[in-house]
Amino acid sequence: MEFDFIIVGAGSAGCALANRLSADGRVTVALIEAGPKDSNPWIHIPVGYFRTMGNPKTDWMYQTQRDAGIAGRSIAWPRGRVLGGSSSINGLLYVRGQPQDYDHWAQLGCTGWSWENVQPLFKRSETWSGAHKTDERGTDGPLSVQDSRLKRQVIDTWLDAAEAAGYKRTKDYNAEDQEGVAYFQLTMKGGRRCSSAAAYLKPALHRENLTVLTDTQTEKVLIEDGRASGISVKRKDGMEKIFARREVILSAGAIGSPQILMLSGVGDPSELKPQGIDVRVALKGVGKNLQDHLQARPVFKTTLSTINVETNSLFKKGMMAMQYALTQRGPMTMAASLGTGFLKTEQRLETPDIQFHIQPWSADKPSEGPHKFSAFTASVLQLRPESAGHLSLRSSNMNDHPEIHPNYLATERDCKTLVKGIQIARKIARTDPLKSHITEEHAPGANVAIDDEDATLDWARRTAVTIYHPTGTCKMGIDDMSVVDPRLRVKGIDGLRVADASIMPKIVSGNTNAPCIMIGEKAADLILEDLRS
Repeated sequence: MEFDFIIVGAGSAGCALANRLSADGRVTVALIEAGPKDSNPWIHIPVGYFRTMGNPKTDWMYQTQRDAGIAGRSIAWPRGRVLGGSSSINGLLYVRGQPQDYDHWAQLGCTGWSWENVQPLFKRSETWSGAHKTDERGTDGPLSVQDSRLKRQVIDTWLDAAEAAGYKRTKDYNAEDQEGVAYFQLTMKGGRRCSSAAAYLKPALHRENLTVLTDTQTEKVLIEDGRASGISVKRKDGMEKIFARREVILSAGAIGSPQILMLSGVGDPSELKPQGIDVRVALKGVGKNLQDHLQARPVFKTTLSTINVETNSLFKKGMMAMQYALTQRGPMTMAASLGTGFLKTEQRLETPDIQFHIQPWSADKPSEGPHKFSAFTASVLQLRPESAGHLSLRSSNMNDHPEIHPNYLATERDCKTLVKGIQIARKIARTDPLKSHITEEHAPGANVAIDDEDATLDWARRTAVTIYHPTGTCKMGIDDMSVVDPRLRVKGIDGLRVADASIMPKIVSGNTNAPCIMIGEKAADLILEDLRS
């Protein structure tokens, strides 16, 4: 098989890229996905992430190494392994990030990636149907973004309490000013998930110049005379080679893309040689600069109704399913979180440094089901952590997951910011009108005083988990540790680019799905510009 362009990974960026490239009828495009088609019905039901995360049929099932920053624990890192990638199993939360994030990228040498450059791509990608209309939002893009269909009194009360505690409401955190509290905006169309596969890929499947191969795992990039000539893949009948006349683009995510590069002989020679891999290009930054958002999860018991008690019997679950089947409304349209807040831990800060995910349910482990009592979760994370980890190959076998070293809470600032975020969560819970509806703080609990920073940090280290935003492992830039240049070309190799979350030089201030789709849009523009010239 031979194509003009090969895209490895049908996730948030890959589907956008496949659509935009194949719109040019002069070229042929192959989209390669390790996982299956997105035919599992739970993918398209918003609350289906409870069934798709932790499911090896749709999730890569990555696990971190034990990390000193979280008390020596190893935690799960779900990533999508299906058409749509993580956009098919995520929590549907749509966040662009702060304009300052992208201006900082440009200041780091990533020309063409400032807010002025990328805002039009966010607008082009979306159809915003929310109540607040503004010319900063798109109206005719492939991705449907809407207000939450599900409202809950516990969320309304938390928002009121946050406002009473001195934090402002925002009509649109995806406009110029992110700061404030609000309901989340969601990648939904009506009552169904709008993944990148649904938004970008499905409308393009009829094109004769687009070929989509599922259940096809990429082993490595084929490099001949300093140029990417294709890829080696494993399919049902064994190993095959697929050739690219023009370019190979890796969109396999912040774990998959660096792993493929390293297996191809692109990386740090001191790490590749011990695995028996011939070094094709020495790039020490491959797999480094790993950044993620770590969430602490305070839980509060409440007299208000929450999903915990609304789904605690087969009858209630049956009624919930019937409501969704008849109206596409109700708890089955629930995103991973309903309420959010982008707040400052100190007023002197230019922009918010923490984010809340307010969930009208609670659990010790979501896979084990919600608590038996009515409660909500006020998850909080630091938006721009200083701590960075790395990936390393476990072996030269593509089936062996790489070792993931997150290196959480490795700096004093990260620790202090997360502790302040937890303190703000507890402060809001002790503010009316919410205070009068809380019967008990379940976690951290009464044994951890709100002003005891050491005990609060210890609780966070023992309980905090990822909120699924790995980035940065093939970072874009002009320094010695960068892997791709500002046009996303892998340094030292012709005809090879990376376009996904791994290229972020610094993690964005919020959820990463929307920025990844933007990266796919941007990559398409760059490639088509080069094609025309």
